[in-house]
Amino acid sequence: MKSANQLIVLFFFIVCGLKTSFAQLDTERWKGQVAIGFNNPIDDGSNVGYFSKYVNIPSVNIGIQHMFKRDWGAKLDFGFNRASNADGSLEFKLNYTRVNAQIVYNATNVLGFLPDRIELVGHVGPGISLTNPLAPYSNNTYTYLNLLAGGEIHYRISRGLSIYTDLSYAFSLAGNDKYDVNVDGFSFNGDLLYLTFGVTFAISGCQYC
Repeated sequence: MKSANQLIVLFFFIVCGLKTSFAQLDTERWKGQVAIGFNNPIDDGSNVGYFSKYVNIPSVNIGIQHMFKRDWGAKLDFGFNRASNADGSLEFKLNYTRVNAQIVYNATNVLGFLPDRIELVGHVGPGISLTNPLAPYSNNTYTYLNLLAGGEIHYRISRGLSIYTDLSYAFSLAGNDKYDVNVDGFSFNGDLLYLTFGVTFAISGCQYC
């Protein structure tokens, strides 16, 4: 009986050890991201009389990421951006919303000179942009494809949590057709540059997440 109890105790510790090992690996597989920052809408110059500030707030990004391997993964993220007119421009406000599916590459292992807690991550992928000026131009909406590319710098605080900054550019894949600024007023189907700061947190393999 004593031997059987010892085997049960040993089995229990082995299972707990395996669970902990798998959990440590799993914290890298699924992650959530939340960030906030500022943006700069970049138009093609056809909105004569309308131009935005160079720095607009807010930009809010929310995403979920899955790493298939240590270096490669994918993520789906949502971004909301608000911009407004600069001094000397006709008055307007713009809501720019995007959804992108992206490939993620963690270049940390390639760049061996980085400190232990620092990670460098690149991401690129297609998406959909939805632009909606506020009144009185709220009918001048666009829905068009984009291609987003960017880079992130992460500082790891713990096994399941890091803070990061993301600098990205959303290239417009809209057609040439555009509202007549002289008749319809302000509209936007251009590019977007944004810089955000936020947190990345594990949503798998961590009993405290």
